[in-house]
Amino acid sequence: MTGPSKAFQPIRVGRVQLGHRIAMAPLTRMRADEKTNVLPDFSEEYYEQRASRPGTLLITEAAMISPEAGGYANAPGIHSKEQVERWRGIFGRIHKSGSFVYSQLIAMGRRAPEKVMGKGNVVAPSDIPVNNGDVPRPLTEKEIQGYVQQFVTAAKNAIEAGADGVELHAANGYLFDQFQHENSNHRTDRYGGSIENRARFTLETIDAVSKAIGADRTAVRFSPWESTGDMNYGVSAIPQWSYLAVELEKRRLQGQELAYVHLTEPRVAGQVDREQKSHESNDFFRQIYRGVLVRAGGLGDIALINELCAKDDKLVIAVGRHFISNPDLINRFEAGIPLNKYHRPTFYGQGRIGYTDYPFAST
Repeated sequence: MTGPSKAFQPIRVGRVQLGHRIAMAPLTRMRADEKTNVLPDFSEEYYEQRASRPGTLLITEAAMISPEAGGYANAPGIHSKEQVERWRGIFGRIHKSGSFVYSQLIAMGRRAPEKVMGKGNVVAPSDIPVNNGDVPRPLTEKEIQGYVQQFVTAAKNAIEAGADGVELHAANGYLFDQFQHENSNHRTDRYGGSIENRARFTLETIDAVSKAIGADRTAVRFSPWESTGDMNYGVSAIPQWSYLAVELEKRRLQGQELAYVHLTEPRVAGQVDREQKSHESNDFFRQIYRGVLVRAGGLGDIALINELCAKDDKLVIAVGRHFISNPDLINRFEAGIPLNKYHRPTFYGQGRIGYTDYPFAST
């Protein structure tokens, strides 16, 4: 007789004990006010709905750490008092449901549009534009250290507002990723030129945030095979992210284990699926790093989730699009209830439609 599915067994992640191993992936929804970058009051209902199964981990949509780190008019921030208070309400509703939340923190770098940021305010490691867009201004070393401190402040804001931890967004072609990538980082100082130097900004920020709030409340997201944001690693992904994996494993063995490391699958490019090339796999990272991994990207099939969790005792699967359309996704997966279909045109927008109006399954 076989035991229950591993996907529905508890797992320890940082300081919290999850009731199962299926998390809600970070999902940009563009519902924040374009001037204040504050989420609407009904965003509390949106997150509460998806926290309805006790013991669920929700990773929030990316929150901008400062005005200069932003760029999307309708994306939330976590730097002003008003923004933090809205997050406090969201985190409280999640906890009231018996679930847990990590706040994803972001700096956009060269992916920020100049028309929003203003001329000279789009920054990056080097003056290399994304997709032939606005030419960014290279950051000085002093400015890089300023960004490290902005991430620390944002992490403290999240914890003070009630988050269980934070996830540093070092994936998908945003600022950390721009430093990690040799195509977007042509610096000749201590933040560029070698694998170690290209990883320095990411690791310095991880260490600073870990010192401020605890390594066990700090997580990081990587996308080794990312192709959006003018990223194209190819085989160079393996040495760059192997180095990061080695460094994080060293910290784990020294008692500074992160809550988790979040990896996006090679089959995903931003918000869409793509063909996975034969050499693309994140297996190399797991061979080095032995802490908790979160995997995301095209893994929204419960049979596949069960299979993956059965093979890896320290694995959580993050699901995105199906969580948008199924606030009770975990219960549906466990009971074999058909899923609501998601409506892509309402992924981004300003109202409740496609946000809080997806139905729960009848019981």
